[in-house]
Amino acid sequence: MKKKSQLTAKNANRYDLYEESVQNVEFEVEFISDTYKKYNKSKCKTIREDFCASAKISSAWVQDADINIAYAIDLDAKILKYAKNTFEKNLTVDQLNRVKLIKGDSLSYKTPKVDSVVAFNFSYWVFKNRKDLISYFKNAYRSLNNNGLLMLDSFGGYEAHQELEERTNHNGFTYCWDQHSFNPITNDLTCYIHFEFKDGSSIKKAFEYHWRLWSLPEIKECLIEAGFKNIDIYMQDWDDEKDEETEEFYKMTKCDADPGWVAYIIATKK
Repeated sequence: MKKKSQLTAKNANRYDLYEESVQNVEFEVEFISDTYKKYNKSKCKTIREDFCASAKISSAWVQDADINIAYAIDLDAKILKYAKNTFEKNLTVDQLNRVKLIKGDSLSYKTPKVDSVVAFNFSYWVFKNRKDLISYFKNAYRSLNNNGLLMLDSFGGYEAHQELEERTNHNGFTYCWDQHSFNPITNDLTCYIHFEFKDGSSIKKAFEYHWRLWSLPEIKECLIEAGFKNIDIYMQDWDDEKDEETEEFYKMTKCDADPGWVAYIIATKK
């Protein structure tokens, strides 16, 4: 058997590293499906993945059921080309026909109406003022069927306001989350993802983000102004014995002032 080569900055694919260290696509697809069924007592069949990047959610979605359809939207032609090449290698012809890769602006692009619009990995934080954020939420609202759900994620806690680096070891590389700068006057937050390898090489600023750190009350207010009728917050559960987060999220109206937390936001159209 041929020995797998050691990962280095020269031979590693940053998109593959991102997907291994940041995304849990199986969980996200299950969360979308289970949450929609919880709210509507029916199956979610169509999704729109905004700010899709490599569109792994859309890819997994059409693989999950042979009736599922996904629209994946991003402005970056380069990442969409990567997604297309990946899809052609991993999806059947039928699955390829049920996923639509679209170069466009999630703020304004119109698609056929879907059961769920999803914007994960805090991607909508690229909008730094209320006007643009509400405009995005209004476009998501228009993109949903009558029983549709908008699903977002968010993070916070007092560590979210700090400049810090966190490292996590993975198979063959280390993932580094770098909260590089934060301006408390504007809540502007600049973050980078770096990857470090056992040979001492690294990919610095493999990904960079220039966001506004939005609070949950601000997001809820903007969603209501955009027309959504009900907004629920699902907070991540904690395993006291293992002293770590679990993959369970529970609807909450109150939680502890933790140093760091991750939440899902579910907004209903009616």
